[in-house]
Amino acid sequence: MSELRVPSELTLPELTDIMRECAGEDEALTSHEGDIGEVELEFLGYDSLALMEAASRVKRQYGVELSDDGLAQIRTLNQFVTAVNERLASAAAGRAG
Repeated sequence: MSELRVPSELTLPELTDIMRECAGEDEALTSHEGDIGEVELEFLGYDSLALMEAASRVKRQYGVELSDDGLAQIRTLNQFVTAVNERLASAAAGRAG
């Protein structure tokens, strides 16, 4: 039996795709110039429900769970990516150790 291969990192483009699939594509997301990762989720049209759905999808795809308290602290896409990647790194270190 083969072991499930979990991606080692979540990227901003991957998260953007997940958010679009979970909550639809907001005009602010496609029309924004500059670093989309630093724009507040609220400004992009994503609410807490969209964030929870994205977290659920990330849990299925990446095998890491973000706590409700952790999600409540996330305000930007970059913060979401960082939180997931920190958990992925911690999980990888646990498997290696």
